[in-house]
Amino acid sequence: MDTNELKGITLSGFRDIDSSSMALVNTAIRKHWRRMNELARKIESLHITLKQVHEREKSEKYEIHAKLLDNGKVYNSKVTEHNLLIAIDEVLNKIINEID
Repeated sequence: MDTNELKGITLSGFRDIDSSSMALVNTAIRKHWRRMNELARKIESLHITLKQVHEREKSEKYEIHAKLLDNGKVYNSKVTEHNLLIAIDEVLNKIINEID
């Protein structure tokens, strides 16, 4: 399944990520989610989309888009990175910095 709803968080495009990597991705998202809940007024949703760009063996790039809806205000962020976990971390940190 392409979308995974987790307490207001929607993930799209993560279908081809292996289960061990997904466990790490989910842990990273949960860590940032807690921080967002501390800073935000009233989070309505967080949508994270993964696009794979340049899909060559051992050199894939991940493009991550994140969109947070907080009390009617929209925060958007986009990162392109070779490492999926770094991309998740950076895209969510950008949103956290915008809220803060």
